[in-house]
Amino acid sequence: MRFLITGTAGFIGHHLARRLLDDGHFVVGFDAMTDYYDRRLKEARHEILARSNGFRAVIDRLEDEDALARAADLAEPDVIVHLAGQAGVRHSIDHPRDYLDSNLVGSFNVLDLARRLKPRHLLLASTSSVYGANETMPFREIDHADWPVTFYAATKKAMETMAHSQAHLWDLPTTCFRFFTVYGPWGRPDMALFKFVAAALAGRPIEIYGEGAMKRDFTYVDDLVEAIVRLIDRPPVTGDPVVADGVVDTLSPVAPWRVVNIAGGAPVGLLDFVAEIEAATGLSIEKRLLPMQPGDVRETHADPRLLEALTGYRPATPLAVGVAAFVDWYRTYYQGRDAERPNG
Repeated sequence: MRFLITGTAGFIGHHLARRLLDDGHFVVGFDAMTDYYDRRLKEARHEILARSNGFRAVIDRLEDEDALARAADLAEPDVIVHLAGQAGVRHSIDHPRDYLDSNLVGSFNVLDLARRLKPRHLLLASTSSVYGANETMPFREIDHADWPVTFYAATKKAMETMAHSQAHLWDLPTTCFRFFTVYGPWGRPDMALFKFVAAALAGRPIEIYGEGAMKRDFTYVDDLVEAIVRLIDRPPVTGDPVVADGVVDTLSPVAPWRVVNIAGGAPVGLLDFVAEIEAATGLSIEKRLLPMQPGDVRETHADPRLLEALTGYRPATPLAVGVAAFVDWYRTYYQGRDAERPNG
């Protein structure tokens, strides 16, 4: 098949594009290469993708409709996967306009492009952050998600809603997936695992917010990609909901649209997470326990039953395996690149 993927220089987009290229598909990657974090890491991800004859790259911003149209002309996509956008919960507190431009205007441009192209399936990356102040655990896709605690979460929920309207109006098969704390090799430097490993290997203490009492439903990136690949082949069909014990499908009654959690449903405490980093690095890490930060939530915990009913798959890579894989990648990638090594 032919794919247009936004965000291929990013962490998740890189991994998904590699998987699809390895499977023999043609991929056009669209990315802005912004300076939110070190562009050299983004460029290194794209360099790997460019080794495949099946990959083409278009470098521009989502806000540029003409650039997206050029990418679409090159791709002639059967499937569009929209992963690009401004990430980061805390960054959105001080820089909300970045999220308005990328996650709302940019996502609208992708939706409008899909309206014109009519792909077999449009898939959009959302986030567990949309559950916001909802305290019902585990998070089910049908749960209340109208109390976002960051502007980042608000833009992602708005994207889901915009996508529903477009799916209804134009009969556009659309799946929105909510990611839960994705981690693994080639991860982002603003993510906890990256920051903790960088600090540990440099002999610096780490800062753990929420006094270490927070929990996260960690999802290894290969598991996430496997789930996305399986969902690609399950476009929503109006009037054809999933029927399975204990599962409530989110299929819209008026549109070929659904939202799906992607996670294993097994939250881990942050101190246990740090213990796995210590085991993988062979180091004892000094920990500074700090209060909760604005925009944080105490726990994320996904209900993965809809994903499993749709795909027969549930993320299950043990945290110890995933953390060790990241540490191995980090040491290899930064070997001999001391000038590029992050401060943690």
